[in-house]
Amino acid sequence: MMTRSKIGAMAVGALLTALSLPAMAQEPVLGAPHDKGLGLQAPATALAEELDFVHNAILLPIITVITLFVMALLLIVIFRFNEKRNPVPSKTTHNTLLEVVWTVVPALILVFIAVFSFPLLYRQLEIPNPELTVRAIGHQWYWSYEYPDNGNFTFDARMIRKDEIQPGQNYLLDTDNEVVLPVGTDIRIQITATDVIHSWTVPSFGVKHDGVPGKVNESWFNINQPGIYYGQCSELCGVEHAYMPIKIRAVSKEDFQAWVAEAQTKFATVDGTPPTQNVAAAE
Repeated sequence: MMTRSKIGAMAVGALLTALSLPAMAQEPVLGAPHDKGLGLQAPATALAEELDFVHNAILLPIITVITLFVMALLLIVIFRFNEKRNPVPSKTTHNTLLEVVWTVVPALILVFIAVFSFPLLYRQLEIPNPELTVRAIGHQWYWSYEYPDNGNFTFDARMIRKDEIQPGQNYLLDTDNEVVLPVGTDIRIQITATDVIHSWTVPSFGVKHDGVPGKVNESWFNINQPGIYYGQCSELCGVEHAYMPIKIRAVSKEDFQAWVAEAQTKFATVDGTPPTQNVAAAE
């Protein structure tokens, strides 16, 4: 049974969370792991839908058949060709037909997979004319984001620590600042890093690209429905690798423009330095 103090604490926490979010409708959490989940996260882009198809309809059946075939061969070898049943082992060393088959069949399987995977790889890297560009910059251990098309403001997104988590937030996934993006928009994401290699990964978008110091990698996506989507750094980048999540709020184009107007003031730079970095320097 919940006491009045617990109810009051939860209410205060929910209020603080609501006040910290942009003035826009609360979106459902779509791109997050859930209890007893099986398989990939639900796709939120056309690229992710194609990835799901290749994974579920092409690769998994092939892997399943190969695994069962190899297991059957092992069982045959174990029970039919053991020392008890074959005290005098065969001295056969070559079988031309068998060697041709186990060379040609795997090659044909790889060609079959390539028919589906190569066009998808091409579409992932062939970036359409972007309507919006966002930069993700990896640091040890947090992400910074820039919006060069919308006033070039920038902000840091750091994981909310366990002792600061409010009701409704997800530990290891929620960040103090959200990446807000519009739906139905071709978005180019430019990814780099300042220290070591990081990896900007959002499973629901079908995007996973390394951020390499001194180099800019690019990818793109078009979010098909509003919601909250999560990702994480997927490159071993140091002792706090597990503590640099990615949180994205996908909203309508109208709500995005309203957020941009607010963010241009909230995240305005001072002498080229983001306000979050100014605060850190002052501390």
